[in-house]
Amino acid sequence: MSLNSKFTFTRFSYHSGDWDTDQRMPSNILNSLLEYTTIPIDTKEKVVALSSPDIFNSPFSYMSGHKLVQFDTQERANFKKYVQNGGFVFVDDCNHDIDGLFAKSFEAQMAMLFGPQALKKIPNNHELYRSFFTFEKGPPNTAFELNGWGDDLVHDYLKAITINGRIAVLYSNKDYGCEWDYDFRNKRFLAEDNTKFGVNIVVYAMSS
Repeated sequence: MSLNSKFTFTRFSYHSGDWDTDQRMPSNILNSLLEYTTIPIDTKEKVVALSSPDIFNSPFSYMSGHKLVQFDTQERANFKKYVQNGGFVFVDDCNHDIDGLFAKSFEAQMAMLFGPQALKKIPNNHELYRSFFTFEKGPPNTAFELNGWGDDLVHDYLKAITINGRIAVLYSNKDYGCEWDYDFRNKRFLAEDNTKFGVNIVVYAMSS
């Protein structure tokens, strides 16, 4: 995928769990891309069933939830083929909890598809943290972690499945989806725009 390609924010729906979370977040990230970059964008989120062959038309995708993740046979096959063929999936745990149902079940699915050691912590000096804005300390914290919800931890790392030297599955327990789930017009009230890391994720995905 090229930075000159039109970017579409694609969300994967899946049969188990609750995939339809943080509904204002995509518009917020798209607004940030418009504000900070020259990347041409599609202004509307696209929802595609993970079981559908249409996923292979979307180089960038997002997946989230709070509940059980249990892919069916077609979803499992499509997910594996998608990332092995160059697709990028940003997966965000809305529970911000390493022991929550989403985290445990999603990680079990990844172990089944790619092996028990495939999902690894990425170093905080990874290219992801300087793909557009610079985050010297790695992934920025979210208000949900700092409020002590979920597992009462501030996660100082993200995890990823890397294929051919590039992140194919970026996995967060930090609940960025809910952090960025507000009307983009309210961004002006923030001391610092907290969606900047979302820009990094998209730029990394489009240029790696």
